[in-house]
Amino acid sequence: MMTEQDKGSRGYLALLAGGAALGGMLFGYDTAVISGAIGYLKDHFHLAADMTGWAASSLLIGCMAGALLGGPLSDKFGRKPLLVACALIFALSALGSAFAPDMNVYSWSRLFGGLGIGAVSVLSPLYIAEVSPERVRGRLVALYQLALVVGILASFFVNMLIQRYGSTLPPVQGESWNVAYGWRWMLGVLLAPSALFALVLIPLPESPRWLMKRGFRDRAERILVRVGGMAAARKEMAQIAESLNEEEGKLAELFHGGFGRAMVIGTLLAIFSQFGGINAIMYYGPILFTTAGSGEDQAFLSTVIIGCTNLLATFGAIALVDKIGRKTLLVGGVSIQTAALVAVAVSYHLNAHHYLLLAFIIMFIIGFASSTGVVTWVVISEIFPTKLRGVAMGVAVLALWAADYVVSQTFPMLNEGIGPSNTFLCYAGCCLAGLIFTILMVPETKGRTLEEIEASWIHGASGDSPDNATK
Repeated sequence: MMTEQDKGSRGYLALLAGGAALGGMLFGYDTAVISGAIGYLKDHFHLAADMTGWAASSLLIGCMAGALLGGPLSDKFGRKPLLVACALIFALSALGSAFAPDMNVYSWSRLFGGLGIGAVSVLSPLYIAEVSPERVRGRLVALYQLALVVGILASFFVNMLIQRYGSTLPPVQGESWNVAYGWRWMLGVLLAPSALFALVLIPLPESPRWLMKRGFRDRAERILVRVGGMAAARKEMAQIAESLNEEEGKLAELFHGGFGRAMVIGTLLAIFSQFGGINAIMYYGPILFTTAGSGEDQAFLSTVIIGCTNLLATFGAIALVDKIGRKTLLVGGVSIQTAALVAVAVSYHLNAHHYLLLAFIIMFIIGFASSTGVVTWVVISEIFPTKLRGVAMGVAVLALWAADYVVSQTFPMLNEGIGPSNTFLCYAGCCLAGLIFTILMVPETKGRTLEEIEASWIHGASGDSPDNATK
C-alpha cells in the first residue's frame, strides 16, 4: 500500500490551494460589487460621467500599487504574512467605503482596499503555483479564478437582494432607500468573508520555494513530501536548489534575453485580458442593460445570470487547462470573445431585444471564463524565474490593473460619447489583436515544472523555442 510519503496527500494540497484561493473570492466580490452600487452612488453624490468612472475605478489605483508592492514584499517577508495583511485591508476598506460621508472618504477607502486586491492578485496564484506539483498546477491555480468568479457571482446576488429589498422601502430624506443606504450595504458585506479569509490562512504553511530561498530546507521538504510524495519532493528540491544556486536575481534581468521575452508575454497577456472589455460588463452591468431599455429588476437579474455563466464556464477551463493546454484554450476562447463583442455592438446598433443582447453577452462571458479568465493567471504564475517570480508577477499584474483602470474609467465617457455600439466594437478590435498576439507569441507550458519553464527561456534566448527547449 502506498503511503502519504509515497504519493502525497491530495486533501492537504487541496487545503493549501483552496485556502489561498479564497483571496480570489474577496477580490471578485470587491471589484464586481460596484456594478450594483455605482448607479445609486452616482445619484447619491450627484456625479457626472467622469466622476462616475472615478467612483468605479478608484479601487484600481490601489490595485496597481498593491500589485507592484505585493511581489517584492512577499519575496522579503513571505507569501503567508502578506496574504494575512491583505485580509485585514479588505475588512478596513469595506468599513470605510460603507460608512463614507462624502466622495473623498469613499475614494480613499476604495483605493486602500485596492492595495489588498492588487497584492492578493499576485500572491494567491503565486502561492498556489509554488505549492503545486506540475501535473495539477494548472487546475489548482485555476481554483483562484474559480474563487474569483464565485466572489463576482456572490456580489451580483447580494446586489440583487439588496436592490429588491430596498425598492420595497419608503424614501429617506427625499432619496430612495437604495440611493441613501443600499449601496452602503452592498459594499459593507465584504467584512464577513474578509475575517473568514484571515482565519483560514492561520494554519497554512509558508511556500516551500520561499522557504528554500531563505534557507529553511527541512521545512520546505516536509511540505513538498506531504503535497506530492517523497520522489516528487526530491525532484523538486533538486530543481529548486539548482535554480536558487544562481546569482540573486536583479530586476534588469526581466527586460533582456529570454526572461525579457517572458516579461513581454506576461505583461501583454495581462493587458489584452482587460482590453477586451470584460470589466465594462462586470462593473457596469445594470447600466448596460438599462441603457438598452431594460427595467431595474430585469437589469440586476441579468447580472446574476452573467455571474452564473461565468462560474459554470470557469469549471470548464479548470477541467481542460491541464489536458488540452493553455495556448489552445486561449486561442479558442479569444476567438469566441471577438465574435461575441461584434454581435453585442450590432445588437446595440439595431436596438435589439433585451434577451438577444443578454445572449451575446453570455457568449462573450463563456469565451472569457473558459479561457482568458483562467489561463492568464496560470501563465503569469508559471513563466517567470523563481528568484524573481514575485517581482515579475507584480509587474505583469500591475499592467493588468492599469488596463482594467483604463477600461473602467473610460467606459462611462465612451458610452455617453460614441455610444455603446462603437464602444463594444473597440473592445472587439482589442480582442482580435490579443488573438493574433496569442497565436504568434504565447508558448505552451502544460506538463512542465516551473524550473523547466525557467530553463526554456534561457535556451530560447540562445535560439531554441521556449515551447520545445526542455522537451
